[in-house]
Amino acid sequence: MAVSINRRKSKPSKKAETNEHCSFGTFLFKILSRIPLGILLLILVYLWSSSTTIISGKIVHICVSSRKLNNLYCLSAGTQPNFEIPVPLINNSFTSPGSTSNIKDIDASPGTNSSVTGYVKAASTPELITDSKEIANALSSSTIDNIKEVANVFTKDSIPAVIDGTDKNRNEEIAIAKKAVKEQLQLHRSWMPNTNHASCDGRGVYVYDLPSKFNKDLIGQCGDMMPWTDFCKYFNNEALGEPIANLGKGWYHTHQYSLEPIFHSRILSHPCRVYNESEAKLFYVPYYGGLDILRWHFKNVSDDVKDALAMDLMKWLEHRRPWVQNSGTDHVFVLGKISWDFRRKNYTSWGTRFLELEQMQNPIKLLIERQPWEVNDIAIPHPTFFHPHSDDDIVAWQQKIIGTTRKNLVSFAGAARPDQPESIRSTLINQCTSTSSDKCQFLDCKSGGCNQPESVTKLFLESEFCLQPPGDSPTRKSVFDSLVSGCIPVLFDPFTAYYQYPWHLPEDHGKYSVFIDQEEVRQMKVNVVGRLSSISARERDDMRRYIVYELLPGLVYGDSSCRFQKFQDAFSITVNTLLERVSRMQ
Repeated sequence: MAVSINRRKSKPSKKAETNEHCSFGTFLFKILSRIPLGILLLILVYLWSSSTTIISGKIVHICVSSRKLNNLYCLSAGTQPNFEIPVPLINNSFTSPGSTSNIKDIDASPGTNSSVTGYVKAASTPELITDSKEIANALSSSTIDNIKEVANVFTKDSIPAVIDGTDKNRNEEIAIAKKAVKEQLQLHRSWMPNTNHASCDGRGVYVYDLPSKFNKDLIGQCGDMMPWTDFCKYFNNEALGEPIANLGKGWYHTHQYSLEPIFHSRILSHPCRVYNESEAKLFYVPYYGGLDILRWHFKNVSDDVKDALAMDLMKWLEHRRPWVQNSGTDHVFVLGKISWDFRRKNYTSWGTRFLELEQMQNPIKLLIERQPWEVNDIAIPHPTFFHPHSDDDIVAWQQKIIGTTRKNLVSFAGAARPDQPESIRSTLINQCTSTSSDKCQFLDCKSGGCNQPESVTKLFLESEFCLQPPGDSPTRKSVFDSLVSGCIPVLFDPFTAYYQYPWHLPEDHGKYSVFIDQEEVRQMKVNVVGRLSSISARERDDMRRYIVYELLPGLVYGDSSCRFQKFQDAFSITVNTLLERVSRMQ
């Protein structure tokens, strides 16, 4: 941040001032002149907000994180090169209707702080602080490895307890935050229909015919989105990408940011689609906000330029009767990047302000990663490489998975984060590579080993367990790649999956995954390969069968002309739940 300091000559001293005052002023100036500018600024900020800001060993009022964008995988974080991202603060709380949030009946226990990131906020309590100068962010070494997005919002009543800094108080704050997030997930799950195939009677879906600048024209800029690759190849076959013949029917080289056009092409042929807005209960807005952001990643443009298209969209919608009629509560947006990318604050230039706009607080936002304190943020699966056309395609792949010999106990496809000291990835890589090859296989994404879907899929097909530590954000596309390959994901942070996908993953996480607290890994208290070796073949088989036969169909997106009778894919589950929700709103 550039700081401009105006200097002007001091006024002559008044006669009433003593030599003692002059001497003190000279001494003070000498002291201040020796203090580095950065430290001096922190002191000034502290003095400005000292009445309400807490600074101690573990609690500070500002939390920043710097992450380098070295490769395509880093781009999923919503970060940019050599840029410090201040953490957005949250100014309202959530409890589900009829619920109460208190300390009792909470499942947090001492020693599990790392399993709750600063990505959450405290539940409803009296007199919640909303001004940024009055909010203290909790910062500890056990936050998410790379993001460190610590945004617990404390109440005026709880701040004195937090100053104490004891583990007990910290555990209470974590427990409250976990409870609030779980209450949100329960609310989201309550919207799901009781039947697999929702009726269209009186529940039409209206798709806005937006001007092409909001979607198709963005795809037309694919050749200029990234300096090192031509994005256009990923938008072939209605954004599924190029077919992968080696993997069989229904496999495509799909990019992780293709969710927006994939969803759009599917909903255009949805059986509940109506063309008269008066017949609709659900309104879909096909704005490719993720691609809008992506085109500015490596261009030096102003915030006004980044926000221009989103602001134009709001102006366009405000002239539409359905939007005005219910203030957007029956509208849905699908955004193919993480929530942070759409929540730029005043102190950062990263991303857009789209989801911070007042008009965007009522609609449902479907994203590949949600912010847990935003009740209208819903996470849905990342697109994988598998896009079946029919029930038979799914059944054929299920049979292949079950019949595959898994010669590796553990595998990890990823890259280290040497510039992020809190990351557990290096530890996991060391544990993996220091054991025998049949125990653990490491595919280094830094060297380009993960660029080919065939390599990743082959590794996951041959592995019992797939390590899924947080990367540049809590969630990973790799979690869904591993599930689709029948590889049991090993998670180290609940925000990677447990607190993200209420419609597509069950509340009983033990049915499909293994959880190992990342703090245990960070402190070298556990050997992950050894821990996984203790899980019996029977337990592994039970988990895999649940993944393959119960979860897999609902984690993939069928192609644009798919026809399913037996199964619901990720798209169908999402739209049926949205229709159920708007029906209950009437």
